[in-house]
Amino acid sequence: MQLEPFELGGERYLPVPAEVAAELTINRATGGDVFRLRFTTRLHGPCMRCLEDAVVAVVVDGYEYHSADARADEQLQSAYVVDDRLELSPWARDAIALELPEQILCRPDCAGLCAVCGVNLNLEPHEHEETVADPRWSALEGLRDRL
Repeated sequence: MQLEPFELGGERYLPVPAEVAAELTINRATGGDVFRLRFTTRLHGPCMRCLEDAVVAVVVDGYEYHSADARADEQLQSAYVVDDRLELSPWARDAIALELPEQILCRPDCAGLCAVCGVNLNLEPHEHEETVADPRWSALEGLRDRL
């Protein structure tokens, strides 16, 4: 099965390998079909904190039900069955998205980028002296002191 690249948070993540062996099981149920899709892949792309390379292992074990009754409620119709054909690539892409962690990181303790100078804090941990306030905010500083 061919897997499509992801666009997530404005960054591109590539499934490796792009073509995976998948297990598809189809069972007849009362009034419809139950589809089960299983496969494993890895996504490669930038860390969401430091932009270095990150890899996430993804294990997919997804189910879909599709009613045989064309008049059945929309919730009983699978969006992946189009003209009596099961569309695997879109289903696989959505199933991968559901299995992704909240953040894709190069490592769990990634320190990210320095908010002041943009240096990777994993490579060069540092702190900056207290920054001087922007003079354009001085009027608001005066208000804060009065409150």
